[in-house]
Order: sequence, then structure tokens, then C-alpha cells
Amino acid sequence: MPHRRPRQGQVIDGFVLGTPLHEGGMASIFEVSHPDHAIPLLMKLPHLDGNDAGHIVSFEMEQMILPRLTGPHVPGFVAAQGFEAPNPYLVMERIPGRSLLARLRELPLPVEEVAAIGAKVALALAAIHRQRVSHLDLKPANILFRETPDGLRGDAVLVDFGLSHHGRLPDLIAEEFRIPYGSAPYMSPGQAMGRRDDPRSDLFSLGVVMYQLVTGHLPFGEPLHLAAVRRRLWRDPHPPRRLRPEIPPWMQEIILRCLEVEPARRHLSAAQLAFELSNPETIRLTPRAARMRRDGWLTVLERRVNRDRSTGPRRQPAPTAHSAPIVVVAVDLREQTTPLAEALRASVGNVLRTLPGARVACLNVLLDGYLTGDAPHDEAGRSARVQRLAELRHWAAPLGLEEGRITFHVLEGSSAAEPLLEYAEANGVDHVVMGARANSMLRSMLGSVSGEVAARAPCSVTVVRPREGAA
Repeated sequence: MPHRRPRQGQVIDGFVLGTPLHEGGMASIFEVSHPDHAIPLLMKLPHLDGNDAGHIVSFEMEQMILPRLTGPHVPGFVAAQGFEAPNPYLVMERIPGRSLLARLRELPLPVEEVAAIGAKVALALAAIHRQRVSHLDLKPANILFRETPDGLRGDAVLVDFGLSHHGRLPDLIAEEFRIPYGSAPYMSPGQAMGRRDDPRSDLFSLGVVMYQLVTGHLPFGEPLHLAAVRRRLWRDPHPPRRLRPEIPPWMQEIILRCLEVEPARRHLSAAQLAFELSNPETIRLTPRAARMRRDGWLTVLERRVNRDRSTGPRRQPAPTAHSAPIVVVAVDLREQTTPLAEALRASVGNVLRTLPGARVACLNVLLDGYLTGDAPHDEAGRSARVQRLAELRHWAAPLGLEEGRITFHVLEGSSAAEPLLEYAEANGVDHVVMGARANSMLRSMLGSVSGEVAARAPCSVTVVRPREGAA
């Protein structure tokens, strides 16, 4: 039975759903009203019947990050409900104004207007960077402008923080996925290589946006595969003045500096970029400003070979600023009993006392094996991943850990051990706590998951078994 999607007129926690504004593959967005809120509001509701893990994790990230952001350059946070509720949602201020996406049909735009747009967006980036947030999905659809009372374009507002990185919060995207997430035409080289903790990635993306606005073309096209995205590591774009000769040298200087592969060669900060866009007479021109063609194929080949040598095997994701020790508790919700749950929670408490400030990551594995696999949806049509996330939160509630000290992850694999081991190794886990599988036909078929994890894990492992005769 498919899960029923939200509909106009439905009431969720006092919010009345009005006109639907967007119906995408991952979420629906509605105008909403509430008697306690006079400002225009919108509600984002993730779809609960899909199998894409990315949109579920990104919704959790936005729920964590948006309430921590303040200022005129982000939508005001109003309310949220997590996946433990029948209808998870995120309610925020509705920005009076259009997104930059609407301007793409008018390209190319005048240079002066592109500079003004770029300066406003750079100021918005500087505001969130000061709050330790990198957006990491900057594109025209995620850039809005507040309309002033006289109808003019005001401050830039950044929306959709589902792929963002917060320097003081766990990065669920980096922890759960080994592939980069983002919008391929605007993604920085660092993101393409799995780096998510550098705010200068947003400067690269803004450079792509300005290139598009001023030339009418995307500098790296619209790649469909990760290999095509990574070509920007060694293949430079056509200089903007080759496509539109009337572009002044100072604008090309700014755009090509934003598009440098190495972050250190870009502007030092978004604030500096905003200043240069507002004061072009202060810009010091370099050979970038005079370029009229791309680098030759020999230069590109040398750059690619050198980069391949320096990169070598894929590096582990860079640690985030939230570098507290991680204690994993692996919870088998299919075989969980009250005695085992209590023993696991007690063991986690003991480990936390030995690791002050540690974070707990509650893990569960959805099996996709032919004989022992889990159904992708529950009886109500909700995604099994969403249901497991709700069950994990319920399981962990007695631990009493505040948000930021506990995260919840539903992994996938044909066996339970492999995803747990991969997570532990990729994220530098300090300790794993898990229950011993009861003697059963399932254990006879699959063997001991706890034994395999204990033998191969790169950290200490505590295997918990409840006392004999426990009720």
C-alpha cells in the first residue's frame, strides 16, 4: 500500500497546507498558515515512500543546520518534526522574492548586474561562513532575493541546506556516503574528491554561477557522471572573454580566480570577493584577465598526470571540526529484546564515562540479500529506512543525550558486518558496542556478526549479551 502524500487543506500540528509550490522526487513544498504566525510560511515535507537514502539524510542535515542559522541571508526557522513523527516536516519563513533560476532565460545579463548579484551572494556566503556553515549546493535555484517594499531586489537569501556542512555538527553526508553529493555543474573540485569542510568550495560555485550569468554558458557543461565532474581538476574552461569579448578584464579576473582548482588560489574569503565585485577599480589584474583561450593539450595532460600521482589512492574524508570521539552502537532491531536493549544502553553509558565528550552513532543495517533481505517498505508504504530511523530514536531515548551528541544512521548491505566495518574505518570510530546474536537458525546460516566485527574492526569492540534468565 503506497504511502499517502500530503495534500492541500491537510492540517499538520496546527499548520494548514495551502498551495503546493513544488513537487519533486525527494520532497513536497507547500505554503502553510498557522494562527500563531503572521509571517508567510512554507513547509518542506520529505517523501517517505522512496528508496533514496540521500534525500532522507539531507533532510536530517537541514533540520539540524537551519535552526542554528540567523540573519537576513537565510530563511527564518519556525518549526520541525523528525522522522519519528507520522509526517516529518520543516517549516520556515517564506522569502518574498524570486530565485535566480528565473533569470536564466534572460542570459547573458549585463556585466554590472552580474557584479551586483555576485556581490550580494558573496555577502550572504560570508554571513553563513561566519556561522561555521558551508552551503555546498550553491546554484541559481538556491539563491533568492528579498523584495523591498518598492519592488527592488534586496539581500540575497540562501536556501536548501540539506547538503551543507556545519563545523560544530556531525556531518551525516560524509559519514554515510562514499560518493560526493551536490549539483554537478556547480560542484567544486574539492567536493568532487570528497572534501566537504572547506568554505572556499562555495566561492568556486559562485564563480560558476557568475560565468553562467555573464556568458550564457556553464563553464564545465552539465556532466552526467562523476568522472566527467572530475575533469575540472585538470581541464580549465574557456575564458569568459572568448565567449563574450565585451566582458571587461576585471570581471574575467574575478571569475577565473573563483574557478581555480586549488582553494588557496581563490579569494581568501567571501567578504573579500564581495568587496572586489563592488569595487572593480581596486582589483589587481593578473595574466588571468588577458587570457583568450584554454590551456593546450600538453599542459592539460601534464596537469592530469601530476594530479593523479599526487592524489594516489582515494584518501579518507577529511575530519570535520566536530572531531569528538565516536562510539558506535549497532542495534539489531529485528532481534532486539528488552534485556538486550537495556544491556546495550548500560554498556554505552559505561563507555561514555571513559570517553568524555564522545558522540554516539546509532547504527542499523538494512539487508538486501536474496534470502534474508528486508522489505523496502512497511505495511503503510513508508520507506523501511524512515521506519528504522524512527525506531532507532525510540531505542536511544533512554540514553538522554542531547542533539549533537547522538546521530542515527541506517546503512545498507548484503551482510550486517560489512557496512558496520566500513563505517567504523571511514569515520575513525573509537569504540563499537553491539549485541551478540542469539543462537538461532539465522546465526547458523549467517554466522556471528559480532565475531566478525570484533575480529576486523579498527577499534575496540564490546559485545554484549544479557544475563541468562533475564525476563
